Amino acid sequence: MKINGWAEPLYKGNGFLSSQCLCFIAVPYQGAQNVFSLIYIIFSRSRIQIHLCSFAKSKFYAIFASDMEYTLNCNGRLLNLSEPQVMGIINLTPDSFFAASRKQADDEIVSRCHQILLEGASIIDAGACSTRPGGELVSEEEEMKRLRNGLSLIRKELPNAILSIDTFRPDVARMCIEEFGADIINDVEGSEEMFQTVARLGTPYIYMSRKATVHDVLIDFAQTVQRLCDLGQKDIVLDPGFGFGKTLNQNFMLLGELEKLLVMELPLLVGVSRKRMVWQTLAITPDDSLNGTTTLNTVALLKGASILRVHDVKEAVEAVKLTLNLQT
Repeated sequence: MKINGWAEPLYKGNGFLSSQCLCFIAVPYQGAQNVFSLIYIIFSRSRIQIHLCSFAKSKFYAIFASDMEYTLNCNGRLLNLSEPQVMGIINLTPDSFFAASRKQADDEIVSRCHQILLEGASIIDAGACSTRPGGELVSEEEEMKRLRNGLSLIRKELPNAILSIDTFRPDVARMCIEEFGADIINDVEGSEEMFQTVARLGTPYIYMSRKATVHDVLIDFAQTVQRLCDLGQKDIVLDPGFGFGKTLNQNFMLLGELEKLLVMELPLLVGVSRKRMVWQTLAITPDDSLNGTTTLNTVALLKGASILRVHDVKEAVEAVKLTLNLQT
C-alpha cells in the first residue's frame, strides 16, 4: 500500500510513536461495518502531514495485535510478555475493598507471596495505600512503613521474586526501588514527578488512564508515552484503568473495544479482579465475584491483554493456558 508516496508507513518500525504519528481516527468506510477509513497525522521534517487509507477491519487489528514481542527489564532479568503473564495482588493494608487480599501479619504476608508464586504468577504486586473509591488515603509515612515491613519479609523469603509496587507517590516508589530493588512501579495517578522518578531510575512503569472512552484513553496513552520516551523511559506497560473515572457501562464498552488499544504496540495490563463492574452487574458481592472475574479476564486475554492483575492467581493462570491453546 502506498499513501501520498509513503510505503506502508503504519506497518514499519515500532508503531505510531516511532513514526511520529500524533493521532489517528478510524471510522467505518462509507457506512461499511467491516472496513475502516483510517486518518492519521504524522509530523515529519517540521511539517504536519495528513494521510488517509482504507482496509478491512480484521486486517487493522491483525496488523497491531499479531506477534507482539515485548520484554520488561526487571533489574537485569527479562520478563517475556510474548505470552500473557499473571500479577498476583497482596495488599499490606487493613482497608482494601476485597478483604481476603489484606495481609498485615508477618506470617500472612510471607504465606500469601508464596501462594502467588506457587499458583503460577510471575509478578507480586504489593500495595500499602488503598485507592478504592471512597477510601481514605493514608499518609506517605504510613505507606512507607507498611511497605518497608512487607518488602523486608518478601525479599528475605523470596529474593528472586519480581516485585511490583502499587503506589502513586514518587518518593514511595523511589524508596522501594533504592532500598528493596523493586522491579516495577504500578501507578494509578501518573504525575510528572513520577514520570521523572521512574525514568531516572530505569524501572519498568505501568501507567493507568482514568479516561472513559477508547478515543480518550488512546489520546491519553499517546501523550503520556511520548512524555515518558522524551524522559528516556524504556519499559512501559499501559493500563486502561477499569473502575477508575468510568461508569459501569463505560467499563464494559472499554473492555469490548480493548483490542483497539493494541495500536500503541505496548503491553496492556488489565485489572478487573472482583471489581464493581463484576459484582454490581451480577448483584452479588466481591467475595462471590471469582467466576465473573475469570469470565472478564478471558475476554481481556482474547482481546490482547499481556498482564492480568488478580486476587485469584490459580484461576487466572488457567484462563491464560486455555486461551493460549485456543489461539494455537
